[in-house]
Amino acid sequence: MLDRLTSMKIFIKVVELGSFAAASQHLTLSPQMVAKHIEALEHHLGARLLHRTTRRQSLTETGRLYCEQCRLVLQAAERADSLAANTLGTPRGTLSVSVPVTFGRTVLLPFVHNFQKRYPEIQVHLSLTDQLIHPTMDGHEAVIRIGELETDLTVVSRPLTAYRRVICAAQTYLEKHGFPEQPEDLMRHECLVYENSGGPVTTWHFSQGSVTRPVTVSGRIISNDSSVLHSAALAGDGILVGYKQALLPDIKNKRLVRLMPRWTVPDRPMHLLYNAGPVMTPKLRVFVTELQEAFQP
Repeated sequence: MLDRLTSMKIFIKVVELGSFAAASQHLTLSPQMVAKHIEALEHHLGARLLHRTTRRQSLTETGRLYCEQCRLVLQAAERADSLAANTLGTPRGTLSVSVPVTFGRTVLLPFVHNFQKRYPEIQVHLSLTDQLIHPTMDGHEAVIRIGELETDLTVVSRPLTAYRRVICAAQTYLEKHGFPEQPEDLMRHECLVYENSGGPVTTWHFSQGSVTRPVTVSGRIISNDSSVLHSAALAGDGILVGYKQALLPDIKNKRLVRLMPRWTVPDRPMHLLYNAGPVMTPKLRVFVTELQEAFQP
């Protein structure tokens, strides 16, 4: 049985060159084999595709319509082959990734260091920002997002390990102002306030078992850069709620003291967003796979 895609290619070449002889010469096939492919298509369709004369062939009406569709079919097949080959290719090229600042500096940078050892032909372009970034509108192939996602997102989202936070302060601050024991105590303390795109975040939430308690805080230092607030906490300027992984070294070395041990700061969800398209590029595919393995929920 003859392959139909091959028969379509031969049929189109006959139409383009005007004769079986010209097509057979171009395709390095015998005229008999060319004729056999055309006859196989006509038998399959139950209709004549070409008017045959001793010198040239011309299309029937069915043949004209079928030729147009054959071109589309072959183009789609070539596109599918190209996409499949792309997924099997060597991961290479520049990968643009947007990452929240503290997570990027503290955790993702070591991950990228090891990732590039395994994939030396991938150049990772890290954009550190706490602004709300959309992976298709802002030109990034992948975005790591902290917080709840919009319900109308049209990109792929994959959950990552939660963004865990702790509350702490320097011993020098606590010696002057005392230790808060309940969330309400923070209203009488100097708090280091983070500012996002919506303004200063002055409502802090705490949980104990099934109880969640919000508290309104204030402070004289407000910044959209969490590293500034971290430095201010180390200097004894106030109480900080921040990313646990970033603060843990200073807590272990007693430069900062964890507070309110009976209360926890609720975790924030973290996701990887990307626009997969018809098929992922090799560089994005390996990045997504390795990131999910490294930061499983």
